Amino acid sequence: MLIPSIDLMGGRIVQLERGETLRLAFDDFDYWIERFAGYPLVQLIDLDAAKRTGDNRRLIRQIARRLPVQVGGGIRNAEQAQELLAAGARRVIFGSSLFHETGVKTEFAAGISSAIGPERFVAGIDTKSGRIAVRGWREQVRVTPAEAIAALEPWCGAFLYTHVDTEGTLQGFPVEAARALRPLTVRQLIVAGGVRQQSEIDTLDALGIDVVSGMAVYSGLLAP
Repeated sequence: MLIPSIDLMGGRIVQLERGETLRLAFDDFDYWIERFAGYPLVQLIDLDAAKRTGDNRRLIRQIARRLPVQVGGGIRNAEQAQELLAAGARRVIFGSSLFHETGVKTEFAAGISSAIGPERFVAGIDTKSGRIAVRGWREQVRVTPAEAIAALEPWCGAFLYTHVDTEGTLQGFPVEAARALRPLTVRQLIVAGGVRQQSEIDTLDALGIDVVSGMAVYSGLLAP
């Protein structure tokens, strides 16, 4: 399954390369919302909140009323998650808040699962050079994706694995990385980072893995 991504920064839809370099920006929200209306799930990320430079809460509430979204970016507690769910989000993505410097905050994850339900809790496994990247991908912790999945498996309903090294590059997603992760969890596994063509989505779908794409969709390589 293809899951289109709407990344928000500074009140616009954007696409960044490796989370740093701005490559595309759009203001025509209605156009893209209409293009994505037929999808069972759309990913909505607040990059400003993730980088702790602001937020796009107003836009998130507006979009969540019109599209079936899973929302992420700077979500730090159950109260924020509950507000997003009340605003119309289907699921909430927790990322940086799940980790400390040397491990996974399993008690925190258990609390989130209890507060909102595991089926609405997506664990973000953002990976840079083989380690979990946090705080807008600007820092890393000493946790591998496999370690994170093992620790979070009891609490969440899905994992979102983002391969930061290829994110926004259109260089193709490293399928072998996804292939190695699939046996580690029975939860839904979603991957992102560099997907550029339908054949990649087909290959990952055959492995039981769903795909988030932004740059390829907005560039016209994948038709929404």
